[in-house]
Amino acid sequence: MNPLAFGSLFILTLVVSAQTETPKKQQSPKQERYEFKKEHDPYGTGKFYLSREIAQVMSYEGAGWLERPEREREEQVSKLMPALEVKAGHVVADFGAGSGFHTMKLSKLVGDKGKVYAVDIQPQMLDILGKRLRKDNIKNVVLVQNNEKEAKLPDGKLDMILMVDVYHELSYPYEVTEQLVKALKPGGRLVFVEFRLEDKKVPILDVHRMSIKQVMKEMEPFKDMRHAKTLNHLPWQHVIIFEKVEAKKE
Repeated sequence: MNPLAFGSLFILTLVVSAQTETPKKQQSPKQERYEFKKEHDPYGTGKFYLSREIAQVMSYEGAGWLERPEREREEQVSKLMPALEVKAGHVVADFGAGSGFHTMKLSKLVGDKGKVYAVDIQPQMLDILGKRLRKDNIKNVVLVQNNEKEAKLPDGKLDMILMVDVYHELSYPYEVTEQLVKALKPGGRLVFVEFRLEDKKVPILDVHRMSIKQVMKEMEPFKDMRHAKTLNHLPWQHVIIFEKVEAKKE
């Protein structure tokens, strides 16, 4: 073959190849949901979600604090229960139930035809609660041990999920909230009770408090939940309520 012709053919092949080659898409770096910092609150975990440091979980050894005699005076729990609008026959969950301070009250509200799932990550807490249930012969409470990423609740069955001073301690708040939303019936409610970060007079460590703005920010990804209302009738805590929107019929 003529060397000149061969060279022309080679150049033509390169041009055609370049024109037909599929351009590679430039991939953006994956954004991590959580970040870790060496410098952090001594009572926090050093793990951050949407700029909020996740708090350390209160140990079962602190169960006595949950049952302290002055809790009603400080938190006015008797005002919280009516605001939850729990009715006889409801299926509800006390998520992060601890020693069962709120579980016992919910049990009375739902009655014999209702059910309370008492969920906690610490088996020792469930042991404490289990003894109380057996002592009082309470049959409408189901004990559930969850883990850091799994709520361990049935899908689409719950009328309400209550989290009292719990959400800020979840190691994987996005993943757990995703499962809590799935567990709710259409119209079911997810209730955050959190110590007010906005009020410096609340005598609780900063990392164990949350602002309304932060709760709203962290619930924003869950499009099938709408903010129903926020109550500020308790001395130290917000009550922030979200409701699951019914799926649209096609």
